[in-house]
Amino acid sequence: MKVILKDGQISDCSFEDALGREAFRHTTSHVLAQAVKRLYPTAKLAIGPAIEDGFYYDFEFETPLSTDDLGKIENEMRKIVKEGLPLQRSTLDRAQAVELMTARNEPYKVELIHDLPEDAELSFFQQGDFIDLCAGPHVSNTSVIKAFKLTSLAGAYWRGSEKNRMLTRIYGTSFPKAADLEAYLKRIEEARLRDHRKLGRELGLFAMMDEGPGFPFFLPKGMILKNLLVDYWRKLHTREGYVEISTPILLNRELWETSGHWDHYRENMYTTVIDDMDFAVKPMNCPGGMLVYKLQPHSYRELPIRMGELGLVHRHELSGALHGLMRVRCFTQDDAHIFMTPDQITQEILGVARLIDEVYSKFGFTYHLELSTRPENSIGSDEDWNMATDRLRKALDENGRAYTVNEGDGAFYGPKIDFHLEDSLGRTWQCGTIQLDFQMPQRFELEYVGEDGQKHRPIMIHRVVFGSIERFIGILIEHYAGKFPLWLSPVQVKVLPISEKFSDYAKQVVQRLTQAGLRCEADLRSDKIGYKIREAQMEKVPYMLVVGQKEADSGSVAVRRRDEGDLGAMPLDAFLDKVAQELAQN
Repeated sequence: MKVILKDGQISDCSFEDALGREAFRHTTSHVLAQAVKRLYPTAKLAIGPAIEDGFYYDFEFETPLSTDDLGKIENEMRKIVKEGLPLQRSTLDRAQAVELMTARNEPYKVELIHDLPEDAELSFFQQGDFIDLCAGPHVSNTSVIKAFKLTSLAGAYWRGSEKNRMLTRIYGTSFPKAADLEAYLKRIEEARLRDHRKLGRELGLFAMMDEGPGFPFFLPKGMILKNLLVDYWRKLHTREGYVEISTPILLNRELWETSGHWDHYRENMYTTVIDDMDFAVKPMNCPGGMLVYKLQPHSYRELPIRMGELGLVHRHELSGALHGLMRVRCFTQDDAHIFMTPDQITQEILGVARLIDEVYSKFGFTYHLELSTRPENSIGSDEDWNMATDRLRKALDENGRAYTVNEGDGAFYGPKIDFHLEDSLGRTWQCGTIQLDFQMPQRFELEYVGEDGQKHRPIMIHRVVFGSIERFIGILIEHYAGKFPLWLSPVQVKVLPISEKFSDYAKQVVQRLTQAGLRCEADLRSDKIGYKIREAQMEKVPYMLVVGQKEADSGSVAVRRRDEGDLGAMPLDAFLDKVAQELAQN
């Protein structure tokens, strides 16, 4: 397909190309906007970009829109596609652009024009009677857009600020073939069924409450899950030679100025005043780790020092960005900071990569690697950045896995390797990261005594494995659709007596299971056994043990497996051996 690039040049692209896909979906957003303007002439246009899985467009409507209106808009979009309208790019100077958008009663476009740099080129794309301020890219004709679907409505503050007007955002997606669209919609439906917010509520794992937007409440079963992950994390890190620390949540402004966060991350930090001094709630754990390192002198013989912290951090997120456990305002970061000599860099990076690989493999995730380089908003010299980037690149090459380069997406203090894991639906999530930092040890004046007896500056790695434990739990819920493996299930076994007459035997079975270290419950209600089984299935418990007269007389249990159904009766000891073998494999 022909694509009109941002500079007006024409290029041949396919939908498989990132550029072609962006142009295709960006054009679909313009078809959506044109359809809306035909149906709702007083609607005001805001912005309409292509996004990872589709597109959206933000509008101001005089009367609220509902999901019932989406079908009508889709029908109008089909007419526009059928009309086969060519897209044409043009440019105007600032005065002409303002005049055009004012005449068309588009105040949001006028605001965007005024906020663009003086030397910015103001380009417009037109299809039929519709024209939009837009940089592109776009396909050359609306007839290319063969298959599309408007998927949802949402509220969105203009320019992402709660101080601005709430607009209506219409989401959609598009593909060149109807079969591709159908397959995508099936994946979306499966994702809806796996939504961690829905399953988290149904399984009693966590809750989000109006009294603390963005601050998750973990319920008893959710705490079991969280603590299992923490216990696993601690076991691995003890094996790998890490020590664990805990640093305060509140630290003073001077510390955050030293670290650079006050200047580079201030808008995301919560602050307060104590004894007439500015303090900030930590958004990151690293500055506290610096202070711990500085408490005593260090020798090269001690290095590397691997210092882990399960620190609770707080970051201000806009309310519209909050999403269950995936985007919260406080979370537990499974941080670690490694202090080392320059010649230890490669081996330490490889050690962290091996550890992350082990963790992701345990949960059945595949992943890909990305090297993120120096951003515009950064600190430090070119020499340090070049050296740090080269060391990460060398470690990646030695690691032997393929990786891509994401230019300009590093942390403000150093380049990084990001681990993008893939879940059972093929979605990717950025979780693990390895950041190489030459800057913070300098800013905090960290030292060690080298083999030559002189003082030297250590090099530092920031790294996480889970990333945010809360977010990782959200990913796991959706990855497993709530059906956690046996070792990770909050309740591993549920004992179901067929009537109240066998409650005592059910309690005896629970006692034996508990003594064996299993997490189990008994359903002692007077409901029929079929109802109890269905309830346990809905709770996604791995094993259900049905007990009645025969089982009580023989000391056995009738075993049901979550996804396999009835496995038959077996002695209780045999069941315990079976479960022990299964757990030993995880």
